[in-house]
Amino acid sequence: MTGIDDIKALLAADNTAEAIEAANVLIASENVEAGDRAEAYYLRGNAYRKQGDWRHAMNSYLEAKELDPDGPAAMAYDHVVEILEFFNKDLYNP
Repeated sequence: MTGIDDIKALLAADNTAEAIEAANVLIASENVEAGDRAEAYYLRGNAYRKQGDWRHAMNSYLEAKELDPDGPAAMAYDHVVEILEFFNKDLYNP
């Protein structure tokens, strides 16, 4: 089974598609602790962010934030919102 360290290694090597797939496998596993699941969502959000897929990154960060409100995903989500508000003021007003 793929673990958190494997996903981090894939991200470090810029293998974002593989990192997303590995995170999805870990998230879908039934015997994963909530902390590891939250980190997998966070890492998946990082992979999506690296790809420029802001919507999926934000959704992943929100999932992680629900599982671990004090984790790094909460700050990452806030940063993505700030970036998007700066660059795309009409994002929320189509």
